[in-house]
Amino acid sequence: MEIELLTQNLKEGINNVERLTKKSPTLQVLDNALLEADKNFLKLISTNLETSMIWWVLSKVNQEGKVAVPATFLNNLINLIKDNKIKLRSENKNLILETASQTTQIQGIDPEEFPIIPQIEKKDPIEIKGEQLEQGLSQVFEVPSPSQVRPEISGIYFSFKKDKIKIVGTDSFRLAEKIISLEKKLKKEGQFILPQTSGRELINILSQKPGPLKIYFDSTQVLFEWPGQEVSHPRINLLSRLIEGEYPNYQEIIPKKYTAQIVLKREDFLNRIKEAGLFSGKISEVKLTPVPKSKKIKIFAQSPEVGKNEAYLAAKIDSQGEVPEISFNYRFLIDGLQNIKSSEVILKLSDGEGPGVLRPVGDLSYLYILMPIKAS
Repeated sequence: MEIELLTQNLKEGINNVERLTKKSPTLQVLDNALLEADKNFLKLISTNLETSMIWWVLSKVNQEGKVAVPATFLNNLINLIKDNKIKLRSENKNLILETASQTTQIQGIDPEEFPIIPQIEKKDPIEIKGEQLEQGLSQVFEVPSPSQVRPEISGIYFSFKKDKIKIVGTDSFRLAEKIISLEKKLKKEGQFILPQTSGRELINILSQKPGPLKIYFDSTQVLFEWPGQEVSHPRINLLSRLIEGEYPNYQEIIPKKYTAQIVLKREDFLNRIKEAGLFSGKISEVKLTPVPKSKKIKIFAQSPEVGKNEAYLAAKIDSQGEVPEISFNYRFLIDGLQNIKSSEVILKLSDGEGPGVLRPVGDLSYLYILMPIKAS
């Protein structure tokens, strides 16, 4: 292998693929990144066996070949190099880096030991704007939590129907759903559950690379592919295994009727919940009591160790008579409010036992459900 390329382009690629490398005492090969010179590109490849990334860097390839070296070490070194251009070549399983001011050798391993990256059939792609996917995924991503008993709720659920994508996350105490409308009708419908760790890498790339991308999936894996800008060739591939299992029928828990619908200023409501959270005690409980006659909502929290906090917030309340007090985990309320960007929010309450629902005013594409804390 012998190539020449811009140092900045190499930095960008290795900074991203290095994140996937896994420090494993039993599989040290996963600490490495595979560098492969192929036609007009340097392919940077990393995997943790669940998620794999390929990052193509446009290069002048004098000789094709490949080498595998420790990814973190290479990343640290490349980020210290100030020269604009760099030459890379392989020599006896080692990587030689040359710039105008230095020559460095990194000891590598046999590239044939590097794991084989799975392939997926590229058929009937789902095309989406990266900005849409990043926004939708970011509103759902933090909700799931690891579960060995119910692995299906550990991931992020994607459902593809006609001209829209539904992205859902739950930890059984709360649930977030984001609907993304598509410009083109889908040729392929279906669903999958993406591991949360893969979702994190997807958001990382989307934050750097706005613009269109394509999604391919089958029964066991999914591929997110970004096109190149200079040439008609992929720029980035993020491939992930999928979580097996059937996602719960979450539509059943969405209340059909409400005892109260409350419209609040989002920023004011968020600040009052944060204040109350300081007094919420070990179970993070904050009590909400709508007062329709006064057009206010009472927010209350107390703990023996700290004290108590009581505040009233102006609200538009549509209800049938008095509404019972209801308690929520203040952290879950904050998460939902922070994922909403509108100036006003709608809080719908069913009763003291049923879930509450948060929505942005004027936007039906986002839904956040949270279960109440039941009185002991």
